[in-house]
Amino acid sequence: MTVAAEEPIAAPQSTPPAAAPGTASSGPWIYRPWLDLLVGCGAWSAPLLAVALLMTPAHTHAWAMAFYLLAVVFNYPHFMATIYRAYHTRADFEKYKFVTLHVTLLLVLTGIVMHASPRFFPWLFTLYICWSPWHYSGQNYGLLMMFARRSGAEITAGERRWLRGAFVASYLMLLASFETGGSNDPLILSLGLPPKFTFPLRLAFGVAFMIFTFLGLRRLIRSMGARALVAPLTLAFTQFLWFVLPTLLELNSVSQVPQTRYSSGILAVLHSAQYIWITSYYQRREALAGGQKSWHIAAYCATLLAGGIALFIPGPWLVSYLFHYDFSTSFLIFVSLVNIHHFILDAKLWKLRDKRVAALLVDQGGQPSTPAAEASPRPSSKARALAVRVLSAPAFRISLATLLFLWGGFDQFHFALRTDEGNLPALRRASQINPYDSFVEERIARAETQQGQSDRAAAALTRAVAINPSSITLQQAAARALIADGRYADAYAHYQKMLERFPRDTHALTNYGLLAARLGHPEEAMDSWQRSVDINPNQPNAHLYLAQAFDQRGEPAAAARHWNLFLQFAALANPQSALDAPALTQQQILAATVQFADDEARINQSAAALTQYDLAIAQAQQTGDAKLESLALVHRADVQDKKSDAAAAAQSYQRGLALDAKSGDPAAEALDWFNYGQFLRRQSAPDELVYASFLHAETLLYGTAASELATVQTARRQVESKMGAKAAASTQSRLPAQLQRAANFAPAAR
Repeated sequence: MTVAAEEPIAAPQSTPPAAAPGTASSGPWIYRPWLDLLVGCGAWSAPLLAVALLMTPAHTHAWAMAFYLLAVVFNYPHFMATIYRAYHTRADFEKYKFVTLHVTLLLVLTGIVMHASPRFFPWLFTLYICWSPWHYSGQNYGLLMMFARRSGAEITAGERRWLRGAFVASYLMLLASFETGGSNDPLILSLGLPPKFTFPLRLAFGVAFMIFTFLGLRRLIRSMGARALVAPLTLAFTQFLWFVLPTLLELNSVSQVPQTRYSSGILAVLHSAQYIWITSYYQRREALAGGQKSWHIAAYCATLLAGGIALFIPGPWLVSYLFHYDFSTSFLIFVSLVNIHHFILDAKLWKLRDKRVAALLVDQGGQPSTPAAEASPRPSSKARALAVRVLSAPAFRISLATLLFLWGGFDQFHFALRTDEGNLPALRRASQINPYDSFVEERIARAETQQGQSDRAAAALTRAVAINPSSITLQQAAARALIADGRYADAYAHYQKMLERFPRDTHALTNYGLLAARLGHPEEAMDSWQRSVDINPNQPNAHLYLAQAFDQRGEPAAAARHWNLFLQFAALANPQSALDAPALTQQQILAATVQFADDEARINQSAAALTQYDLAIAQAQQTGDAKLESLALVHRADVQDKKSDAAAAAQSYQRGLALDAKSGDPAAEALDWFNYGQFLRRQSAPDELVYASFLHAETLLYGTAASELATVQTARRQVESKMGAKAAASTQSRLPAQLQRAANFAPAAR
C-alpha cells in the first residue's frame, strides 16, 4: 500500500463534517492506540526483528515452518486485499481498467513467457526483489502522512518534500547494499559495485535520512508536541529499523543483509499485517458508508485468506502436474508476478489525492459519495444471470473457500516435508507427493551425501537437472556429484550437454577439460581450457592446465605465457580450483614458478629465467620448503653453466646438494648429484670427484627406477674406465671425503 505516493490533497477542515452512520470518530486513531502503534506504525518491529535474528540459525526448519504459516495468514491475504479493493465492484474495476485489465493480461503473458524461457526469469525476480523495499517505504510514508493529517497537522509542501526525501534516501541506502559486490543467488542480478564506492554512498544516504526526517518534523513537533505526533514519529523510527539500521550494521561488518529477506522474511510479514490493518478499516468504512450493515471483518478476513491461497498455491501445483514443470521455479514465478501486479495496482489505488480515499482514511467523520455506478449492474443475459447466481450463492462460496483452505493445509504439510533438511524419509515423501520439484531432489542429494551414499546423491541431482535443466547451480552440483562418485565418463557426458545450454560457463569448460584429459582426449581438453580463458582470462587454474599441457606437447613458449598468467592471477587471489580440489597451495605456486623459469630457459630467455629462479628460491626460504629451494637452485645452476658462469653454477649446485641431504628424498638427491657430476666433468674437475658423485648417485638410486639407475651406472663406468686402477681406490670407505671435496670444488677462472 503506497498511500500518498503523490502529493496529497489539502489538509482536512478544522471542523470535520458529521460522522457517517456507524462510523464514529476516533480522533487520530484507526482502531485503538495500542493496536495502531504496534501494527499500523510498526512499533513491534524491534522485538520481532530481534527474535528473527536470534531464532533463525538455531531453529532453521521450525523457523521456516513458522514463516510459511505467517505468509499464508498475512502475506497472501494482503495481496488479496488489493484484489478485493480493485475488483470488488464494477465501478472500481472500470476506474482502474488500465491496471485491472490490460496490465493484468500483460503480466499473465509474462508468466507464460517466464515458464517457457526461464533464462529470462532472473531479470523478473531481481525486479521483484528490488521493488519490494520501495513498496514498503511507500506504505510507511503514506501512513505517516495519513496519521499526521488525522492528528490535525498542516504539513507544508516543503515539509512533505523533506519527509519524502528521507524515505527515498533510506531505500537508496538499502539498494546500494543490494548492488554491492556480486550476488550469491543465481536468480538475483547485481551490478557488483565495489564496496569502496558504495560505502560512502550508503553512509551519505543514512545521514540524509536523519537530516531530512528532522527537517520534515521539527516544526510540527515544536508546534504540536511529540505526544500528538507519536504515530508519525513511530513510523519514521520503523523506517529506520527496516532500512537504515540493517545497512549500518552491514557497513560495520556486524551482519550481512540478504536481498531476499526484504521480500520473504520478517519485514514482509510486518508489512502485510500493516496492510491488512489499514485495508480492513477502509473496507469497513466504505461498506458502512454504502449502507452495507451486514459487513463483518471475520468474513472479510476469511475472503482474504481464501483469495490469498488462490493467488499463490493452486497455480504452481497445476503447472507442475499438468506440464511436469519444476514446482520450485513455477512457485517463484507466481510469487514475482503476483507481487509486481500488487505493486502496480497498489500504487494506483491508494492515493490521498483521491477524494474518496481521503474521505475514508483522513476525514474521520467524512461520508464519501456512493455513486450508483458502484452497484453491480444487472446481468445482460440469462447465461450471465445464471453465472452470477451460481458464483454469488453462499453454498458455492463456502465450498470454494473450504476447498482452498484444504489445499492450503495440504500445501503447508508438503512444505513441512520438503524443508526438513537431512530427514530422508520426509524428503522422499515430499518427492512422492510431487515428483517434479528440483528443490526436494537437491535436498535428498544432500542427505544422501551426509550418509555417504554418493551414488544415490548423484542420482537425485540427475533427477533435479532433468526437472529443471535451466538451473546452472543444479547442473554444476550434479557434475560434482558424478565426479565424487568416480563416474568420470558420466560427468564428461553431463558437461557436454551442460555446455550446449551454458556455452560460456567457465567452470564447466575448465572441468570438462580436466575430464577430457583424464579420459584421453588431450586436444579436446586444451580446446576447452582455451575457450574458458577466452571468456574469462582471470582464471589461474585454466592457465595452469594450459601451461602443463603445452609443456607436455613440447611447446615451451606457449607454456611460458600461461605460466606467467597463472602466477599473475594466483598472486591476486587464491580461488578454489576445478573439480572442487583444495585451494592452490604455496608449494604449487613455487613449483609453477620453477616451471616458468624452466620454459624461459628453454626459449633462451636466460635473464628472465634466472629472475624467476631467484624469486622461487626466496619464496621457498620464506616458507621453509627445502625441496623446492633445492630444485630451483639446481635448475638455476644449469642456466648459469650454459652462460659460462661456472663459479656461480658451482655455488648453486652446492647449495642445492646441501639442502638435498636434509630433505629425505633420495631420488631427487641422486639426480642432483648426477647432474653435479656432469658439471664437474665439463669443468675438468679431478676424475675422483666426478666418480664419487656418480657412485653416490648410484647408491641412492638402488631399488628405484631402472632406467635412471642404468643411466647413472653407464656414466660411472665411463669414468671408472678412464681412471683405471685409481678407481679401485675410490671405495665406499673413502666416499664421504671425496664427496666433501666435490662439494667444495671451485672451478678455475676462465
